[in-house]
Amino acid sequence: MAESFRDLVVRQKAMALATDVYCLTERFPRSELYGLTNQLRRAVVAVPSDIAEGKGRLSKREFIQMLARARGSLFEVVTQLEIGKNLQFVGESDFARVSEQCAAVGRLLNGLIRAIRRSLRAKS
Repeated sequence: MAESFRDLVVRQKAMALATDVYCLTERFPRSELYGLTNQLRRAVVAVPSDIAEGKGRLSKREFIQMLARARGSLFEVVTQLEIGKNLQFVGESDFARVSEQCAAVGRLLNGLIRAIRRSLRAKS
């Protein structure tokens, strides 16, 4: 496993996703500042934050739990982006690009969870 949470590729990709979503929500209507914009930003920031927090936990089981939280927040982001697209706050090309970023982060999260679970089973 990586030495630092900063070394985790999944966290790096999640950070890039958070930055992109922040930029994307800059174009949302001002009336959504405390609605969808705020909710989407909070969810997307939770993804890399939970990964980092999990890496700092004392056990691999706790790390898995935090990775699962990050995965849940990622699903929130996907849902909220779909709502933004349906309301025409997010264009098709932006939606496709950010959705692919979400899918990539999701694959990395799933792979890391599987790898940690395997290592736990190997110790048993």
